[in-house]
Amino acid sequence: MVDPSALYLGNPSLLDDPRLHGAPMVISLSGYAEGGQISDQIRETLLESLPHDVLARFDADQLQDYRSRRPHVRFVEDHFERMENPQLALYALTDPLGRSFSLLTGPEPDLQWNRFIEAVVELSERLQTSMVTTVTGIPMPVPHTRPFLVSVHGTRTDLVEQNHGQRPVAEMSSSVAQQLEIRFGELGVDTIGFTVHVPQYLADARLPQITVTAFEHASAATGLTLPTDALRDAGGDVIRRVDEQVAGSPEVQAVIESMEVRYDEVVANASQRSLLAGDESELPDADEIGAAVEAFLANQPDDD
Repeated sequence: MVDPSALYLGNPSLLDDPRLHGAPMVISLSGYAEGGQISDQIRETLLESLPHDVLARFDADQLQDYRSRRPHVRFVEDHFERMENPQLALYALTDPLGRSFSLLTGPEPDLQWNRFIEAVVELSERLQTSMVTTVTGIPMPVPHTRPFLVSVHGTRTDLVEQNHGQRPVAEMSSSVAQQLEIRFGELGVDTIGFTVHVPQYLADARLPQITVTAFEHASAATGLTLPTDALRDAGGDVIRRVDEQVAGSPEVQAVIESMEVRYDEVVANASQRSLLAGDESELPDADEIGAAVEAFLANQPDDD
């Protein structure tokens, strides 16, 4: 394998800063079965709210396939400008109580997964990372009218058992975050992952409340104080707008009510099979949600 350290440009003074040694690492990468734009929200919220510096920046030219995920440009009147290059980096952050942690965030690599994983491990060993926490969102047949379910996984069995009583078995295509969780587990590093179940009919929408759920779980596991106030305010507005759209369509209401019934059955009976391992033929398809919700999503204002 080619030297993994050639994949990134590190900041030696920060990587050797004793304040970061033993701090937890949070991983949130976009691009894999992502629901609710959770990774973008985590990155933007943390970097806009907390003091931060770049620990290491990864070389996008080695890791990204630009033809499969073409960078966006802006056309203004008679010229192009503002090319948006992908930014994959490891940041050092400080929470409001002065506790340090690192954040690996950006687009999931398309290429050189093994080298990238070893590069992240190399950085974590230099930082003496105490715990690795992964956060993702996955579209699921759940209603927006109930608290978001969270699948918990990792090597910290005490935290997994505390948060998740079900034991589903499922085969799926993997992500870099999952591969990192496996690799850190092999090295004996404590890992805990939180996968938030996002309503499949709102999977493309920006849902601040799923990020609140993710932060609540990550905070409980790491002891960090993560900012949620602005997300809670924005989330309440989004839910009100969704409810207004749903109220205008009896067909949409019927589909969501069927999801509510299944949700309540699963939550009430912990011994029942998980939604992750359910028979999808028993569940309403996302297309059944109808034109009302689709119109809501299509008419959401651009955050830019």
